Amino acid sequence: MKRVGAHVSAAGGVENAPLNAQAIGAKAFALFTKSQRRWTAKPLTAKSIDAFKANLDEVGIAPELVLPHDSYLINLGHPEQEGLEKSRAAFIDEIERCAQLGLSLLNFHPGAHLRKISEEESLDRVAESINIALDKTSDVIAVIENTAGQGSTLGYTFEHLAHIIDGVEDKSRVGVCLDTCHTFVSGYDLRTTGLCEQTFSEFERVVGFKYLRAMHLNGSKTKFGSRVDRHHSLDQGELGLNLFHFIMNDDRFDEIPMVLETIDAELWPAEIEMLYGFVDS
Repeated sequence: MKRVGAHVSAAGGVENAPLNAQAIGAKAFALFTKSQRRWTAKPLTAKSIDAFKANLDEVGIAPELVLPHDSYLINLGHPEQEGLEKSRAAFIDEIERCAQLGLSLLNFHPGAHLRKISEEESLDRVAESINIALDKTSDVIAVIENTAGQGSTLGYTFEHLAHIIDGVEDKSRVGVCLDTCHTFVSGYDLRTTGLCEQTFSEFERVVGFKYLRAMHLNGSKTKFGSRVDRHHSLDQGELGLNLFHFIMNDDRFDEIPMVLETIDAELWPAEIEMLYGFVDS
């Protein structure tokens, strides 16, 4: 079964996120457990934790279908030691917050080399950072998001994802989130059924579907191969709807959180309904 939702607000407390997901007809969702633009945050209170779990149970969404996203400030491939250590500490805190909420996934961008070290060295640092974080925590899976390849960011090829995974010691606690916009603008075409087959066969060969833990479902404002990250609504922009029909009818995408990050939150209920309408009877 497909589990579609969106990245919903946690304003007023993380406990509000499940209720916000229910309000748009979601069967999965993403959230930030703290401000995505701050290094630190107040610890989660027992009251918020208990309320989050109760609300999650009330709306009937399993914890493994919730995809928390870490802070945008974190760079696990940072070329400088001070920035690297700060990122690693913040990443561990993010994992611990997920564990407190009873969640099993943490989605993150792999990082950037900032043109100060090679891609390969920076990718190795990401894998080392993950190993350090997993060694200090338990249960939560580190879910690497592929990127658009803007600037000096890592993770814009399937080979980058495989390189990081290869360096992670506990393979049971690492996975991948594929963002449809990022995949398209980084150079993997998805505009027809045949191209979808080709791209996902390449993903299986290089990375493996056993590592696919989540999806971000987004249209693209920018053109194929542009390496510019600009999300759009599903039925607008350069990507088209064939891809989403393909995903909704392929059982390789069953039972993982598939999260909308499209640009108009008011359209999320309609986009979720549209996606489920693509399922062939």
